[in-house]
Amino acid sequence: MKIMKFGGTSVGSAERMGAVSQLLPSQEPVIVVLSAMSGTTNYLVQIGEQLAQANVAGAESLTNQLEQRYKQVVAELYKQDSSKEKAHKVLEVVFNDIRACLGRNFSPVEEKIILAQGELLSTQLFQIFQEEKGTTSVLLPALEFMKITPEEEPDHAYIREHLQQQLAQYPGNQLFITQGYICRNAKNEIDNLKRGGSDYTASIIGAAVKASEIQIWTDIDGMHNNDPRVVKNTYPIAELSFDEAAELAYFGAKILHPSSILPAQQQNIPVRLLNTMQPEAQGTTISSKKSGSEIKAVAAKDGIIAIKIKSSRMLLAYGFLRSVFEVFERFKTPIDMITTSEVAVSLTIDNPTYLPQITEALQRFGTVEIDTDLTIICVVGDFMEDKPGASLRVVQSLRNIPLRMISYGGSKNNISVLVNTEHKVEALVSINEGVFQEREENHA
Repeated sequence: MKIMKFGGTSVGSAERMGAVSQLLPSQEPVIVVLSAMSGTTNYLVQIGEQLAQANVAGAESLTNQLEQRYKQVVAELYKQDSSKEKAHKVLEVVFNDIRACLGRNFSPVEEKIILAQGELLSTQLFQIFQEEKGTTSVLLPALEFMKITPEEEPDHAYIREHLQQQLAQYPGNQLFITQGYICRNAKNEIDNLKRGGSDYTASIIGAAVKASEIQIWTDIDGMHNNDPRVVKNTYPIAELSFDEAAELAYFGAKILHPSSILPAQQQNIPVRLLNTMQPEAQGTTISSKKSGSEIKAVAAKDGIIAIKIKSSRMLLAYGFLRSVFEVFERFKTPIDMITTSEVAVSLTIDNPTYLPQITEALQRFGTVEIDTDLTIICVVGDFMEDKPGASLRVVQSLRNIPLRMISYGGSKNNISVLVNTEHKVEALVSINEGVFQEREENHA
């Protein structure tokens, strides 16, 4: 069985839904995971924001606008009156559910109910489209099998058991359609896997059914070696290892959700990143295969905060770092980079939610300095100790840029540097010229 996930732009219009339908295989079982149509989740977030401000009229106006947009999609997508009638009934149910939340005291529960409606819309409309084409399909409600634990992690055993139960009801069926992103939490309330979570859904489902392949379809032809929005002459990478792809996703490559590699990696299921706009393009294949190439790609992660704790008590004090890390564990804030000296430790975070509390807790260890507006530049490849020169090329290419921190050795797949965000574009361009273009010239 194959898993095919299509993002919001891939199903962003009636025309795009028709194109997606043409990509589905006819000779093997497939589970199609759909995001909400592009722009829908932003509407739903804004509706929630209006309700949080007690602006019911504003929320209702946005709901009406979104409903009119979907009525236009229905008019364009279907040819048969019977299909249009079914689709309008779907719209009626979904938008009644949204409007029901407008009349209640707004809480995180209502917010997550509203956010779930985008995927419920796209999947039901897509299935009706398959019916109109004469293609047999089954809608698998993600809320019947996707569940997260009290720690907000996927409950893999529950998902595997309940998904298999759903599939067993339809022996011989070749096409299944389900929602990405949405799930139920440990209280059985509607919840989600956070923004971008449809990739995660696809990987979790793929692991649960031991799929032959997981395909992530977006609007670009694979993961590029650099950010094509700010760097010229980038190119898609044909092959990445699971570890390399995970590093790139975590440190800013927008094509892939950071969490979506692990379930596939644990079951050794290849993941392919493909382009719905150019389905003939090779894309990127992520697998356990090692390519042997030294430097593969670079990614950038903005919104970084640097925290320096300086204390003479650090000198020869065992247990100091443990105490520091416990502060971040207490406030559930991951650390990205860390460097140490005899009298100071510097580290970075990307979530400012608990920064005041973290700062206060760290001040008992010494002087605390906070810097913001920083960016991590992450260079990914196979940096084995017996491959001299790779790290030197990276650092030399950045010789004209002030480097705040350098992290090397924690992973054989990653060299990371911290720069002021104002130097981000210059850093990406410099690495492109000093690493990738130089390598191409050497191989020419």
